[in-house]
Amino acid sequence: MGVRCSKLSVCWWPPHFKSPRLENGAAGEDGSGVPVFAEYSLDELRAATDGFAPDRIVSEHGEKAPNVVYRGTLFSSGRTVAIKRFGRSAWPDSRQFVEEARAVGLLRSGRLSNLIGCCCEGGERLLVAEFMPHDTLAKHLFHWEAKPLSWAMRVRAALYVAQALEYCSNKGRAIYHDLHAYRVLFDVDGNPRLSCFGLMKNSRDGKSYSTNLAFTPPEYLKTGRVIPESVVYSFGTIVLDLLSGKHIPPSHALDLIKGRNISVLMDSCLEGHVSSSDGTEMVRLASRCLAYEARDRPNLKAVVSALASLQKDASALSRTLLGIPQDTEKEESSEQISFSSTGKAYATANLEGVHEMLVIDGYSEDDRATFKVSLSSWPGQPAESIQVKKHGDDAFHSKDFMEVVECYSRFVDTGAMESPTMLVRRGFANIVLGRLEDGLEDARKAEGISPEWPTAHYLQGMALICLGMESDGHEKLNIAGALEAQRKGRTRTV
Repeated sequence: MGVRCSKLSVCWWPPHFKSPRLENGAAGEDGSGVPVFAEYSLDELRAATDGFAPDRIVSEHGEKAPNVVYRGTLFSSGRTVAIKRFGRSAWPDSRQFVEEARAVGLLRSGRLSNLIGCCCEGGERLLVAEFMPHDTLAKHLFHWEAKPLSWAMRVRAALYVAQALEYCSNKGRAIYHDLHAYRVLFDVDGNPRLSCFGLMKNSRDGKSYSTNLAFTPPEYLKTGRVIPESVVYSFGTIVLDLLSGKHIPPSHALDLIKGRNISVLMDSCLEGHVSSSDGTEMVRLASRCLAYEARDRPNLKAVVSALASLQKDASALSRTLLGIPQDTEKEESSEQISFSSTGKAYATANLEGVHEMLVIDGYSEDDRATFKVSLSSWPGQPAESIQVKKHGDDAFHSKDFMEVVECYSRFVDTGAMESPTMLVRRGFANIVLGRLEDGLEDARKAEGISPEWPTAHYLQGMALICLGMESDGHEKLNIAGALEAQRKGRTRTV
């Protein structure tokens, strides 16, 4: 078998790379619940995507598009993100790329999949954004399997996208590039959000606006210039998609509207589910947005107002409208244990915090555990064994994890000492180095020696989650939390 690139294939501390999470502090957020914008290293993003593995690609039309989007898991925080990797010819000016990304990264809205970072190393240009797990509007409109998108959700999607565009415009980012149904995503709660990627210029010269001439605003085709009204035109094409359930050219749709063939334009799946007045208002809005002359198009404030009046089920949960099943079993299990600060550090893979706790704990667990010491099996002199242990301890304190693994292995693998502390420390070092399976095995061995030691279970939970085995990982974390609570209870009664 070949070597598999794990999510944690490099160390997050210098000299490998600096983690934005550690630079910005444990919170790493600006009050909006979204991490503050940060620059990531190529090593960290490569680790987050298993070496940009093909099975990590989430772009629905990635084979044709020069820029590919991956689903990644950031090593420093455990956060799932969307990582857009531009083609090699894009953005030759690295300073311009970073400046543009930082400007977009200042935006924070619940209507956007917010930009949380970028990477600019050598010829590589990457963007890091919040991950939206429930596919794109295009997928739900054009390629649905179980049932078509409801009218209520179509109206909500149009409204939320308009609100996102209005927010961006008010913040000085009035131009959105290549706006279409693939740019509208659904978050974990089923809420429609506009991708932040379209707020970045998407070509070598920074002037490209649309990748499909049939859907490009007339003024751009005539002058090559983009104005805020061009975004309203592109928004009109999304409204057409919502009405028809198909991606049809605006010219064809306008011909149908002028010929009063609105029934032909409307998605047959909506028959009996949309009032005549609501359907007519939506068609009228689309035609106004698609006006040939830019001055005849409504502004975004008027668009938002018109759509708000069409939303009849404002109190309905987006999760319900989108048909996302309620995972009650997962919710119940997550509520069983209220994690302590220790548990939270392991659950979020806060490596800085975990390392600090392991240093503070020292060898306290070895005093509790019953383990064997057999220096007769040591290949050298006993004094040498003590020196190797000291080297391992010093390396752990200074975060030299390669040395940690080497020194502690000389102890553990020779059978000279069955120390749960050494096993956990070596396991942690292996996780930092990206050797997740080895780290998990060390934590299991530590549990074998000290079955009631919460740390051995916590470390297993962290390793399992990093390996993608989230259900098993959370189960281990729950066990560790219960053991920790028991120990604290016994301590209080003594």
